[in-house]
Amino acid sequence: MTDLSRHLSVWVDADWERVYGVASDKDRLAEWAAGLADPELGLEVTEFAATNPYGVLDHVVRMPNGAEVFNPMRIIRADTPGACEIVFTLRQRADQTAEQFDADAAAVTRDLIALKTLAER
Repeated sequence: MTDLSRHLSVWVDADWERVYGVASDKDRLAEWAAGLADPELGLEVTEFAATNPYGVLDHVVRMPNGAEVFNPMRIIRADTPGACEIVFTLRQRADQTAEQFDADAAAVTRDLIALKTLAER
């Protein structure tokens, strides 16, 4: 087991409830979560946090080898109306090299930016 985590975040110019609505809609995951949209990667969301008023979007992704990875994610309200922050905690898996972890961080950041773009429309 590793103890390395990265908190990846993106600020969004949209109300947190709008961003949460887009991000929590399982039917829209493919619009912003590229890894989940690519069937060749073989990733599948097996659990998703229940709808809640706190912006919690924790979820579990099953990897092609059957391993399940817990992913903490939040939409955090800002003091400024019409703005919020998306925060995703990426944890390095025991089978990942530093380079693979960096690549995962870059991919998740691209996904968060895609979510931001979608929510700001």
